[in-house]
Amino acid sequence: FHDSSVIPDGAEISSYLFRDTPKRYFFVVEEDNTPLAVTVTPCDAPLEWKLSVQELPEEASGEGSEPLEQQKQQITNEEGTELFSYKGNDVEYFVSSSSPSGLYQLDLLSTEKDTHFKVYATTTPESDQPYPELPYDPRIDVTSLGRTTVTLAWKPSPTASLLKQPIQYCIVINKEHNFKSLCAVEAKLGSDDAFMLAPKPGLDFSPFDFAHFGFPSDSNSGKERAFLKSSSKFGRQPSSRPRVDLHKVCVGNKNIFTVSDLKPDTQYYFDMFAVNTDTNMSTAYVGTFARTKEEAKQKTVELKDGKVTDVFIKRKGAKFLRFAPVSSHQKVTFSVHSCLDAVPIQVRRDGKLLLSQNVEGVRQFQLRGKAKAKYLIRLKGSKKGASVLKILATTRPNKQSFPSLPEDTRIKAFDKLRTCSSVTVAWLGTQERNKFCIYKREVDDSYSEEQKKREQNQCLGPDTRKKSEKVLCKYFHSQNIQKAVTTETIRGLQPGKSYLLDVYVIGHGGQSVKYQSKLVKTRKFC
Repeated sequence: FHDSSVIPDGAEISSYLFRDTPKRYFFVVEEDNTPLAVTVTPCDAPLEWKLSVQELPEEASGEGSEPLEQQKQQITNEEGTELFSYKGNDVEYFVSSSSPSGLYQLDLLSTEKDTHFKVYATTTPESDQPYPELPYDPRIDVTSLGRTTVTLAWKPSPTASLLKQPIQYCIVINKEHNFKSLCAVEAKLGSDDAFMLAPKPGLDFSPFDFAHFGFPSDSNSGKERAFLKSSSKFGRQPSSRPRVDLHKVCVGNKNIFTVSDLKPDTQYYFDMFAVNTDTNMSTAYVGTFARTKEEAKQKTVELKDGKVTDVFIKRKGAKFLRFAPVSSHQKVTFSVHSCLDAVPIQVRRDGKLLLSQNVEGVRQFQLRGKAKAKYLIRLKGSKKGASVLKILATTRPNKQSFPSLPEDTRIKAFDKLRTCSSVTVAWLGTQERNKFCIYKREVDDSYSEEQKKREQNQCLGPDTRKKSEKVLCKYFHSQNIQKAVTTETIRGLQPGKSYLLDVYVIGHGGQSVKYQSKLVKTRKFC
């Protein structure tokens, strides 16, 4: 921070104001009819500032003139002629093509809070041009609008296109308001830093605070500050504050940019700054705002009591189902059959969350009923690919549509019982009597586990198979779950060939579930 009260000619200074504590800066113009430009940039709070001029003492000009500090002492108490005043948070400037010689005085005050600001003064504004120039149309255009993206375009700064100076454009995105300066953006981005926790004079003054936000302390300032900066235990921890929802992206010298990863149906404010990369001084374009498009309204599927509904969900998509039982009911049963991967399911009754789980294979959930209740079911698609499900909702407890399944739905092949024309396999059943059908299909030797995975739609029933692929159907169950296992020998196969075996279990309602497919190979020589 600039800690002298003299403003240098042609350099931007940064400084700090405590609330309700005025600050005064001086600037000397040696000769009459001198051009003059003064720019004041408030950072994170409105400022009140005024520029005034006083005549220099007669002996102050020419060789051997007294140092400015002494001149200043002589006339500090006098009030000069006011040239310009401003109150607000805009970047404001005073420009004169012909100013009288004199001691110029800049008074600044912040009544809102402790803040910092920037000042730039020059007597050669024509040749300096430190701030990038704005084009004749300084607005940012929103050229396209999506649910999560906004494309912005703007006209180039003449400083870049005509003067060929190194300019880059920085875009700032936030949900609160537009910004008048890049300095204000940086103040907001740094507002969760201890820098903004400036101590009040006389209240909380320790060298630690000063060192932490850039002011030297009076005693042994250089060494102490260097030491304190490297030691984090003296610094207040910035992580205790919530992060500011503000993003700054510098895009080089492009004149069009698409902002992505936004939230649907949300208002965003966009600001754009042309930054001179040599001087780091910037100029703000006229900011804009835009509301992203809404998510496509989800169509809710109505479930009928006791009827199976097929559901298809796109990758990363979601589906909403509604069940409104007609009659009063004690319990509601949801039977869900996820045909491919695991699918997250949520069930709400009149807005209250009752169930949130991942469903793989066949699952049944029983929930307590409530008179005139309405149930909303939300199903979420997998990140890997599309999801397919079958779902049944019923208020009749004995209405079982999907057959019950064992924990393990693999088919086991007995390697020692393989021959050139047959294979023997086994699978588990349950305590419930069900019909099981086994199918075979010859596949190439190149048929891989990956292909098998792709065909693992558990919901495709025997009706999708050729009659020639059917081996047999049988009923079985066992009251003793340990003994609910069956074996089957499949005959009439060709030597040295690969076959894909599928077992389907068919429930009383006619719904079927496929076990995990099994790849087997007959012996080549017997």
